[in-house]
Amino acid sequence: MKNTPKREKRLSSAKNWIKTYSGQNIVKGYSKKYSVDKLCAIKELRMIGVEISEVYERQLINSMEALRQQRLSFKKKQEDELNTLCEFESDENFAMIIGYTSGGFPYGVTHEEMEEITIENEIE
Repeated sequence: MKNTPKREKRLSSAKNWIKTYSGQNIVKGYSKKYSVDKLCAIKELRMIGVEISEVYERQLINSMEALRQQRLSFKKKQEDELNTLCEFESDENFAMIIGYTSGGFPYGVTHEEMEEITIENEIE
């Protein structure tokens, strides 16, 4: 695999940076220093001879996947809540009942109006 110029610069610079690194987690430090994700940091650190355990890498991958699933779940929950808020009633006259008059009569978008809107949107 051919290294990109940016990667080559990072790898060259990292050889000296490692000698002065005094933090607790070299993967995290490399990731922050060179603005790369942690999996990229692992790969590049290994390329310059730093040993990173497979166990740590797997834990990192599992953690990233769990975070991804959590974000997806949150996004789905938000979409479901939005859909619930956007649900409208309908009947034989109205495709969307937006509200009711003080006398209790519904008002909104009729089926015919909705059909026209749909056709206009399809044309655009």
